[in-house]
Amino acid sequence: MSNRYKKSEALLERALKTVPLGSQTFSKSKTQLPVGVSPFFASRADGAYVWDVDGNKYVDFGNSLCAVTLGHNDPDVIRAVTDQLQKGTIYPLSHELEIQVAEKIVDMVPCAEMVRFGKNGSDATAGAIRLARAYTKRDHVLVCGYHGWQDWYIGSTTRDLGVPKAVKDLTHKFFYNDIQSFETKLEELKGKVAAVILEPVNVAAPEDDFLQRVKELTHRHGAILIFDETITGFRYANGGAQEFFNVIPDLATFGKGLANGYPLSAVAGRADIMKLMEEIFFSFTFGGETLSLAASLAVLNKLEREPVVSTLFKIGGLLIKELNQLIVEYNVGHIFSVAGYPVWSFLIIKDTEHYNSWELKTLFEQEMFANGIFSIGTHNMSYAHSESDIKTLMNAYRVFFDKVVSVHKNKNLMSVLQCDPLKPLFKVR
Repeated sequence: MSNRYKKSEALLERALKTVPLGSQTFSKSKTQLPVGVSPFFASRADGAYVWDVDGNKYVDFGNSLCAVTLGHNDPDVIRAVTDQLQKGTIYPLSHELEIQVAEKIVDMVPCAEMVRFGKNGSDATAGAIRLARAYTKRDHVLVCGYHGWQDWYIGSTTRDLGVPKAVKDLTHKFFYNDIQSFETKLEELKGKVAAVILEPVNVAAPEDDFLQRVKELTHRHGAILIFDETITGFRYANGGAQEFFNVIPDLATFGKGLANGYPLSAVAGRADIMKLMEEIFFSFTFGGETLSLAASLAVLNKLEREPVVSTLFKIGGLLIKELNQLIVEYNVGHIFSVAGYPVWSFLIIKDTEHYNSWELKTLFEQEMFANGIFSIGTHNMSYAHSESDIKTLMNAYRVFFDKVVSVHKNKNLMSVLQCDPLKPLFKVR
């Protein structure tokens, strides 16, 4: 047990006795955080920073898996939630906040004519798929990206244990920026596809009008186009990636930054499709919980009032520029590159002659955590990040690149690692 993470590792050992994996989320568990060099439990967070239970402070580039866009403990959100807390959290009746937040989403999001709320992104994507199946009276779904834990999607991945084969057989993958793979699937399933769901952007930028061509082909085949904007919503633009790329889907799903870390998701889209929410079953005890709705209203108002998204682009752009300069300086461009957009960028790690990408990613996490950065390979920007935080990140990258150059020269990565290397969970991007 390392001294730096002594309390974290003790809590992990305790958690594993009663909590499978010791965490509620795979990405926060020992599958993605190497034991021996990682914090596992946070004690608090504020602005751009998070502290673990051992008192170590980090610049947070995880931001709760992109759920925090404004920064931790944003004062406007805290004020709204605190005010609502005095009035109650949930009632035997609906609350006006449900209308207010829905109206705000309709105002901001191009495709939104009606809105229904859930709690997780998985709720929203599953609800959108059920809507599309009800509307088209078809069963098959084409997917591209990550769309949550429920059977209809996760059965298409290697994490399919427990999903009936009959369900798996209804979901089919296509590949981003590969319009031929998409068209081939549509032809194979001609007249059977209810919905096409994809993340409008993740690691790669759309090329050759990919999103517009997907929309045209989807509609040509009588299917519903769904953008999964769980991450991209309220991050790439106030109206999401659909506004950013000017390609408007039939339905869109939102979560994560919708309420700056409070549990809220949404399905939004064309009124004629959304009206079927009255016929399908999409109903939650906590769907109208008011603290998350109050948080969301504060978030959406702040997005309209302040230059949140433009600031994410500005600070994130500085990050990408300086990181690319370091990659050139250290002559490691054959191993590392930066992908994505300034608001959500990725360090891409390639296999080398001596080490695979997961071994190098383990070294990355080891050195980032040790040098006051919380990142597992992405830069999830928040409005709270400053140029000073980017400087701290670049200092950590220098330490990491120094180690990378050294271990390749001396071929001694395994002795430099203070833990076992990570293994992949499953690949979706």
